[in-house]
Amino acid sequence: MALHFEKTEFDARRDRLIIEMADRKLDAMLLFAQESMYWLTGYDTFGFCFFQCLVVKADGSMVLMTRSADLRQARHTSILDNIVVWTDRDGANPAAELRNLLNDMDLLGCRIGVEYDTHGLTAKNGRLLDEQLKTFATAEDASDIMQRLRLLKSAAEIAKAQKAAALADDALDAALPLIKQGGDEGAILAAMQGAVFAGGGDYPANEFIIGSGVDALLCRYKAGRRKLNKNDQLTLEWAGVFHHYHAPMMRTILTGKASKRHQELFEAAREALLAVEKAMVPGKTFGDVFDAHARVMEAHGLTRHRLNACGYSVGARFTPSWMDMPMFYGGNPEPIAPDMTLFAHMIIMDSDSETAMTLGRTYLTTDGDPKPLSRHDLDLIVQ
Repeated sequence: MALHFEKTEFDARRDRLIIEMADRKLDAMLLFAQESMYWLTGYDTFGFCFFQCLVVKADGSMVLMTRSADLRQARHTSILDNIVVWTDRDGANPAAELRNLLNDMDLLGCRIGVEYDTHGLTAKNGRLLDEQLKTFATAEDASDIMQRLRLLKSAAEIAKAQKAAALADDALDAALPLIKQGGDEGAILAAMQGAVFAGGGDYPANEFIIGSGVDALLCRYKAGRRKLNKNDQLTLEWAGVFHHYHAPMMRTILTGKASKRHQELFEAAREALLAVEKAMVPGKTFGDVFDAHARVMEAHGLTRHRLNACGYSVGARFTPSWMDMPMFYGGNPEPIAPDMTLFAHMIIMDSDSETAMTLGRTYLTTDGDPKPLSRHDLDLIVQ
């Protein structure tokens, strides 16, 4: 089997889930998030774009329902022994087949938690599921259970994150020689992703973000490439990825000469990130981290140029996004605790002057100050 963790690691994760289920008085969980299946069993696929479900009973027994295309995938990449295939055919209703499976597992009339908050369960399939469960069991939204379990990383997971962070650094090192007048965005992307692959890493859960000129103010990937000018700005957001564990970084890199506005925005971004580090400690909350960022931005007169969130948890994630919950936004009461891997990004987009500035890296929280996982410093990069 192609497992990336020891069996004892998976056993410990299962036991943590069973405890949470007992606290919520749940007889079973229906897991639809690929991240949850991977975390709990090692099952590794992009087949979650179709209907599939991992059923976990309160006694720890598990059954995966999936399609025939993923049968061997599940056998090869997971600890699962019991795999049921639903059949693709005209008019198929896999939710009805799932109900039959739940009946065979003696779950009629039981209390079942459902993982609704995931891209692995479309609205259409969710409606089909609810229709089948309506008279079968008492169902409740239990999406938060696995999210919270995955938030705190084990020693084995931290090792994956550290390797991912080293790959993110390698990607930046590969890009820097190409960031110059005439440099091609396509070549920069190829070098960055190539460095991750060459280091044994994986595809990211979402595309690397690249944009220069006016496009440097965008926070999402878009199609189209350009070449850099003598005095230009290039915004990059990328992640090192190892066994699906992500360590993102973000930088706006300049060619030629830094403008006065670029320098002003960079100083604000660095001050805000350092303030965030001071707030990223036990005893503080995710909301406190955002507030530390927002205060600095306000002091620099940049409130309307910042975003309404400044980072999020990261870990093992699948398409379409490496962003995990919880996020750094106003009022988020989730406490900071040791052994979280968190990405903090300072994003300033001044549309008035068409000036961009970003600065971000991934941290490991501890009993005290957070530990940056990148070997790169926070200096402004001008090529």
